[in-house]
Amino acid sequence: MFDGYDSCSEDTSSSSSSEDSEEEVAPLPSSLPIIKNNGQVYTYPDGKSGMATCEMCGMVGVRDAFYSKTKRFCSVSCSRSYSSNSKKASILARLQGKPPTKKAKVLQKQPLVAKLAAYAQYQATLQNQAKTKAAVPVEGFSWGNYINSNSFTAAPVTCFKHAPMGTCWGDISEGVRVEVPNTDCSLPTKVFWIAGIVKLAGYNALLRYEGFENDSSLDFWCNVCGSDIHPVGWCATSGKPLVPPRTIQHKYTNWKAFLVKRLTGAKTLPPDFSQKVSESMQYPFKTSMRVEVVDKTHLCRTRVAVVESVIGGRLRLVYEESEDKTDDFWCHMYSPLIHHIGWSRSIGHRFKRSDITKKQDGHFDAPPHLFMKVKDVDAAGEWFKEGMKLEAIDPLNLSAICVATIRKVLADGYLMIGIDGSEAADGSDWFCYHATSPSIFPVGFCEINMIELTPPRGYAKLPFKWFDYLRETDSIAAPVKLFNKEVPNHGFHVGMKLEAVDLMEPRLVCVATVTRIIHRLLRIHFDGWEDEYDQWVDCESPDLYPVGWCQLTGYQLQPPAPQSSRDSQSSSSKQKKKAKSQQYKGHKKMSSLQLKDELLDGEEYSFLQGASDQESNGSASYYIKQEP
Repeated sequence: MFDGYDSCSEDTSSSSSSEDSEEEVAPLPSSLPIIKNNGQVYTYPDGKSGMATCEMCGMVGVRDAFYSKTKRFCSVSCSRSYSSNSKKASILARLQGKPPTKKAKVLQKQPLVAKLAAYAQYQATLQNQAKTKAAVPVEGFSWGNYINSNSFTAAPVTCFKHAPMGTCWGDISEGVRVEVPNTDCSLPTKVFWIAGIVKLAGYNALLRYEGFENDSSLDFWCNVCGSDIHPVGWCATSGKPLVPPRTIQHKYTNWKAFLVKRLTGAKTLPPDFSQKVSESMQYPFKTSMRVEVVDKTHLCRTRVAVVESVIGGRLRLVYEESEDKTDDFWCHMYSPLIHHIGWSRSIGHRFKRSDITKKQDGHFDAPPHLFMKVKDVDAAGEWFKEGMKLEAIDPLNLSAICVATIRKVLADGYLMIGIDGSEAADGSDWFCYHATSPSIFPVGFCEINMIELTPPRGYAKLPFKWFDYLRETDSIAAPVKLFNKEVPNHGFHVGMKLEAVDLMEPRLVCVATVTRIIHRLLRIHFDGWEDEYDQWVDCESPDLYPVGWCQLTGYQLQPPAPQSSRDSQSSSSKQKKKAKSQQYKGHKKMSSLQLKDELLDGEEYSFLQGASDQESNGSASYYIKQEP
């Protein structure tokens, strides 16, 4: 396993690939010991032992263990096969009119050729992705500096199942060793060294070169999913040089022994880690696909839109009637706001017909199986009915949970909901939630979890009491048992950093913090902005991402707003948003004792003991229980 860890080998030529090489590698300094073996150059700090590559099968191993005096083959069979295939190669060259040369290519075994071709294609794909998905730098902001200077903690990648590597992150943690480029080196060629993860922050890792012990002077941050991060052993199998950093090169005379001792029992990345990263960043939605998406000007209906671009699973959708392609909408491919063509008609949802009578050339309907599936519900028995009251997150003011009413029951468990006191007469501001949506709650959810409930606009009888309001409106509360009470083991904790979509401006992904946790409900604060812009988001929302997601996918990250721009932007670019927040502003939050005293006055309801800001992921009882 440790073969070649102390090597600085640079594959300058080989008998099987020298003619196809397009890159010339600068010669290594003579100060380092060099071992030459049939055209291949291996350099080692100790100069005592080396690695070799079998010229027949390509296997890399300890040179001393190889067959024959020249150490060109790993076994007798490879030596004989090479001899036989060399004759075949010479005959084929003559038949093709090519003069035989000493560097004639060897006809290698088919399995190896297939592997090499696949690996070369995969490396080319990674390089293309690195070029096309280069992150747009944000001047003056660095996640690493931001986290280091404030001792922040970031939410782990495993909290985001929809994000790349979210379901296959494994046990990558502090202490894991990797091979990375050695920047503390004056060699003209690109060399590598082993580093250990000191701290993890989402996809980003703080690395320290092996041998620096407690010296953090050359620590650096990088994205674990980047193209320059490799598992230990990659250099040996790839013929890349391992060179200790110049700062510590004098510390040991036998670096191989040092690495063997330090790496024995250590963890590294899985061998197929980069392949998994590449696979997890393949998205089924393609440009020119047609979907149904919520109409951002009238939430009560959907419209046809076309996928214009896909970045990290996020879709830029252009409404089909937009001639200049500026009327767009951003959302994740797993968003509950997008559906397959025909969805609105199938459940009885309002739909704005397009003036375009036929599909434009190249446009095609997205297959239904690409969209996020909702849970099946049984509406045959006791079910939601029109007029029932509940509490719901206001989609136009995501910092508020409001008094709401079910206005229409659609098919397949979908509900049209309106915010009490602010509904349009024609119902144009109703919005659609599924019955299992984590954005709707039973009556009393806010009270029992000490969340400020926004009362109906214009409601004068404050403080707001559900018992009085239900009597005054001659309404009933939706049964508690119909709501989704499942709480997944999400792993979030208060104070964790992440990257989050500003759902009021869904094209923006911002630096954010988890400030409250109510079972599966998260309060997301945008760093640098006032609390009134906070948003309630579900723990499994596809609009939350690990630290480093923007860098990985090439999406633009919005840094925390500085104080100067915060003051000006609060009164300009976010003026409408602020006005909306003030419009739905509820009464001052009461103390928990006041709440408890008032709730005990009711005769029709009793409360189960709940807790606010729970960080446990268990499904504790936090809903009102209706007595039979």
